[in-house]
Amino acid sequence: MLGLATRPCTPASLALVAVVACGDSGGSGDDVDPTGDGGAEVDAGVEVDAPPGTEPDAGPRVPFSFFVTSLDTMRSQSGSQDGFGGDLGGLAGADAICQTAAAEVGFGDKTWRAFLSTYNDGSPVHAIDRIGTGPWYDRNGRLIAADRAGLTAGNRPAGDAQTVNDLPDENGTPLTTLGDSHDVLTGSNTAGRLDSNSAASTCQDWTSAVGGTAGVVRCGHSWPAASGQHWIRAHTVRGCAPGVNLEQNGPGEGDTVGAGGGWGGIYCFALEP
Repeated sequence: MLGLATRPCTPASLALVAVVACGDSGGSGDDVDPTGDGGAEVDAGVEVDAPPGTEPDAGPRVPFSFFVTSLDTMRSQSGSQDGFGGDLGGLAGADAICQTAAAEVGFGDKTWRAFLSTYNDGSPVHAIDRIGTGPWYDRNGRLIAADRAGLTAGNRPAGDAQTVNDLPDENGTPLTTLGDSHDVLTGSNTAGRLDSNSAASTCQDWTSAVGGTAGVVRCGHSWPAASGQHWIRAHTVRGCAPGVNLEQNGPGEGDTVGAGGGWGGIYCFALEP
């Protein structure tokens, strides 16, 4: 009986699904394992890196849709140790600050908005209307509020007491850890709407870093203090100039956004939970 001729193995022949195995001089008809690994499957696919936070061993990401811009990000994004002051580049610039800060911690895939109101030439834009419908969570996955009503129900949002009484930055760090740091720009009243019917009350719709506007521009408190309990409308800042103050010294000195304690931070909300 004549045997089958032996054929040399080549990459092309290994890729073919054939009845006759390359290099086989017999004709038994049994299935032949072309890999020689005892039947183990070969993964011929190309490995592709998964997006950050979605790797199989990373588990699902925590829900994250709210933060106060940290001192570090305001300094790095502005290129100044004093931060931006009241000139955030308007609403578009403020949104970009939020977007950049979120991207730095791996959540740039969401759409972020700054919680700021503007006069807008007499056609106000209200902060509460810019941020979606909720729910919102901090960087640690703790509830800030389930909806807009929860944001404006009282002095603090109607969420987890561990976070609403000490609102954290994009890293999940409570602002109390940095000293007297509670002033957060809003330009808004307790309902999240424009606080005063003038552009001066919003640092010229967040395009001015000029001082001398004490008693006009409204800020809220990231944590309750003797000078104000409300997270949106606690008191006014001393001016729109850039400046950082982490010392407890009453109303502070000078005409900067941070004079009373802070760095001119802003609240950021994601449109998606």
